[in-house]
Amino acid sequence: MVAAISPYFTPSDARPMGVLNVLGGRVSMDNLLGRVGCLKMCDGKIGCSSAGQRSTMPHCRCSANSQSVSPYQNKDPFLNMHPEVSMLRGEGNNTVTNPRKDSSSGSVTESLGDMSSSSNYNEAKIKVIGVGGGGSNAVNRMIESAMKGVEFWIVNTDVQAMKMSPVFPEHRLQIGQELTRGLGAGGNPEIGMNAAKESKESIEEALYGSDMVFVTAGMGGGTGTGGAPVIAGVAKSLGILTVGIVTTPFSFEGRRRAVQAQEGIAALRENVDTLIVIPNDKLLTAVSQSTPVTEAFNLADDILRQGVRGISDIITIPGLVNVDFADVRAIMANAGSSLMGIGTATGKTRARDAALNAIQSPLLDLGIERATGIVWNITGGSDLTLFEVMIDPSLSGQAIKQGHVFTD
Repeated sequence: MVAAISPYFTPSDARPMGVLNVLGGRVSMDNLLGRVGCLKMCDGKIGCSSAGQRSTMPHCRCSANSQSVSPYQNKDPFLNMHPEVSMLRGEGNNTVTNPRKDSSSGSVTESLGDMSSSSNYNEAKIKVIGVGGGGSNAVNRMIESAMKGVEFWIVNTDVQAMKMSPVFPEHRLQIGQELTRGLGAGGNPEIGMNAAKESKESIEEALYGSDMVFVTAGMGGGTGTGGAPVIAGVAKSLGILTVGIVTTPFSFEGRRRAVQAQEGIAALRENVDTLIVIPNDKLLTAVSQSTPVTEAFNLADDILRQGVRGISDIITIPGLVNVDFADVRAIMANAGSSLMGIGTATGKTRARDAALNAIQSPLLDLGIERATGIVWNITGGSDLTLFEVMIDPSLSGQAIKQGHVFTD
């Protein structure tokens, strides 16, 4: 059996060096390996839930059909879409009505007073948007791995490339039809950006009703680099929790792509709640010198898959200690830059070794000493023990000061 501990770390200059608040975690008992954890980040009074403890953030689940009746509607776009949050804050009456249109009978009033009556109330709607060639390849790999609980979309200017994807045809969105005529962006991020702007209404329709959106791309080219920030901006403007997970080019891809990637990342950072950047060159430390080029690119796609799946599984797959969408949103909203570490191990000291491997992961660009938060996901077999689940503070010196485990 293998124990895998795979946390994310969030660096920040706002906290003293050597301080790390453990915000949450979960344990999953199955035989799957390599699940990546959730993320960070908590600053000031942002809250988390634990047994017998009240959160400083509204602890709720979200309904994608909700419309705004909240007095907070001018402050947070999320509340415009989810008036039940205002109810949980104690605003207004105990029952919130949600008018929506029904094609057969006109206006229908939906009551949120009895939250248990809604059959899909516990289900957060998560979409993964692969932008450009790299993002589309990552989505294809996610589908091949039988990833569940999310809706997959690919967005591209290249029609020919889209036809080869296993994504449902209705979830393939061609952008910039007039600008590129289906021929791609030619490695020009400006064309990718303008193509996304041309198709902004179609992007809004594709994202509508989502609670959480992952925007994934390989930065450095045209469509992904230019289009991803526009798509993320549309998602965030709709009040959707928006997470960017992207890779930077291998050094052998040339200086031009490297420069374009950094410019695209800077634009994307302004339009997401949380951004994880994975340097492809870091992956080279984990493979042999004889690794073929095609395998290196496949590894980059797989890292994107692990990043998305690790976060989405925490929401969609029940663990021994459950974390719901409200918990994840409280941690990830407006979180900024984050880091991802993955560790696996076997044998007598598997738990400690897996934790060390995650902390010392080649994917970590910076040390964890500057992190303000860590949330972990532990996956192991049925023989995983309580003592193995406990995270040893000595693994990161004085960094881990306290821990809160999310529960319902």
